[in-house]
Amino acid sequence: MDKKKYTAIILSAGTGSRMKSNMPKQYMELLGQPVIYYSIKAFEDSPVDEIVIVCSADYIEYFRHSIIEKYGFKKVKAIVQGGKERYNSVYEGLKAANGTDYVLIHDGARPLVDNEIIVRSMHTVEKEKACVAGMPVKDTIKVSDELGYSANTPDRKSLWQIQTPQCFEYDLLAQSYDKLFSDMSYGKNVPAITDDAMIVEYGSDTKVKLIEGSYENIKVTTPEDMGIAELFFKETQKNVKKIEISVDIL
Repeated sequence: MDKKKYTAIILSAGTGSRMKSNMPKQYMELLGQPVIYYSIKAFEDSPVDEIVIVCSADYIEYFRHSIIEKYGFKKVKAIVQGGKERYNSVYEGLKAANGTDYVLIHDGARPLVDNEIIVRSMHTVEKEKACVAGMPVKDTIKVSDELGYSANTPDRKSLWQIQTPQCFEYDLLAQSYDKLFSDMSYGKNVPAITDDAMIVEYGSDTKVKLIEGSYENIKVTTPEDMGIAELFFKETQKNVKKIEISVDIL
């Protein structure tokens, strides 16, 4: 059996308006490195074969010189310009990944993705054709009516907070995009697309498998998130040192 090819598409085209900074959140420093560095490093060190970066036109050269060349990332195949909406940006990345078997789409503002999540995603997508990382919600969720009153309370047991990576068989996602864009061109009503799985849910009959991510795999969106991410990273570093000490003792 031929080895399947995996390509990570890392999205870095957001503006970061909620971060209250002139610099997009993915380029702000986290423990001395840009936030986006950690996502690229995770996939660089993983079993994926290639990486495609999607960013705004203003940051393509910055990316090339100040991140890819500076840190010596070898798996980055292309840096492409993003689109108006998230799903447009993913589509640009998908075109650059043509020829691969599977794509793993990841938010560049999720620096705490780890190899365990990536490998679990790769194993699952080969079996299921579509899977997304996430975690069961911890809080009670209320659905609001148009006046701001509680309309109903969904059963928490069935609710997940969705993360990335979101992983798909390449042809499945490409064909789902074809249907979406075709319907848009004919003026059909399509749902507001807020994540990549919705493309497949809309454009195919394939069910999207939910797999365990991590509660630490947060999206850095606000200044408070930067502090939380720092704490998670420092805790991870402590645990690594403990393991190294234990190995030395043995």
